[in-house]
Amino acid sequence: GNRTPMVSPPRDFESRASTNSAIPAGRQSEAGLSLKSRACGKRGTIALFAVRLADFDFELPAELIAQQPAPTRSGSRLMVVPRAPAAFAHTQFNRIGDYLREGDLLVVNDTRVIKARLAGRKASGGKVEVMIERISDAQTAIAMIRASHAPAPGSRILIGEISIEVLAREDEFYRLRFIDMTVSDALEAYGELPLPPYITHRAEARDAERYQTVYARTPGAVAAPTAGLHFDAVLLEKVQEQGIGIAHLTLHVGAGTFTPVRAERIEDHRMHAEWYEIPPATLAAMRAAKARGARVIAVGTTSLRAIEAAAASDFSQTVGETRIFITPGYAFRMVDLLITNFHLPKSTLLMLVSAFAGHERMLSAYADAINRRYRFFSYGDAMLLERAA
Repeated sequence: GNRTPMVSPPRDFESRASTNSAIPAGRQSEAGLSLKSRACGKRGTIALFAVRLADFDFELPAELIAQQPAPTRSGSRLMVVPRAPAAFAHTQFNRIGDYLREGDLLVVNDTRVIKARLAGRKASGGKVEVMIERISDAQTAIAMIRASHAPAPGSRILIGEISIEVLAREDEFYRLRFIDMTVSDALEAYGELPLPPYITHRAEARDAERYQTVYARTPGAVAAPTAGLHFDAVLLEKVQEQGIGIAHLTLHVGAGTFTPVRAERIEDHRMHAEWYEIPPATLAAMRAAKARGARVIAVGTTSLRAIEAAAASDFSQTVGETRIFITPGYAFRMVDLLITNFHLPKSTLLMLVSAFAGHERMLSAYADAINRRYRFFSYGDAMLLERAA
């Protein structure tokens, strides 16, 4: 594949950006975002993509990782990546309507980020950080726990005035029972907004506003559906006046969204499960858009994953859990355009956008974005991608 020279990040970049094997500075002068696919088609019909993890690595100057949101939501930059061979376009997010058509349908994820981070201590006194991954029911939750020693099943964690029992360990997660209070009440009383691992400051008052979409209404996510952060009320009104529809679904984004893929053969990676629901009205709106020849536009990879997960069952299952892992070679069933931010090296989301827009296309787009000093990750700039033919 093509090799594109890029600036090397500082040596400690890999720990900060949660990539587990970024190319060390000075060892290689060229970036590794060469998304090679080796088609080994069977019976001439299905192209199976044997894609290596290294094909999704790239070097990013650390200063391009956005630590704060843009001064205004829709004032962030927008890179438009149409189907090849059309040229990339560079504009501001508040001009996105220039690239949409009357009759198009935007599908947004209305999940709301919960205050999922809890600081506490073990009964023995050692410090513990609990990161709720998902709420199972009123009293139980699945969580990641950071402590000097892994807590044993049956042990207690103390958070403020409340006690939490560790029920069991399940892979890297723990099942917890909240004894004195419901999980939701405990998070409201003691929780902190969980910013991504590559953002270096603790959550502040500004983050409480800007790390939620303006249409967030269904609590349950532990990470924001970040493509939606660029829309403000004025822009949403403006696109609707253009004759563009807006439909809602819910997918509760899990912390696993930041987990880098570690399996060298990406097909060996086990995706984290996330809960989603597509209301009947949203399904009807998507089908109507397709029927009239309009386009379905996923606002964010989370909306896209929910839509495509449901599409796999021909929309017989519009609520449930999904582990959908979209990699090059995937045949998209419903989504025509994708609004998304710039993603982490070696992440499942970089694989998803490469599947959607074409791997060579994304290689060029990311190289161009780095040269033009676009801001990356959750608080960074946005892309509008057209699905590859």
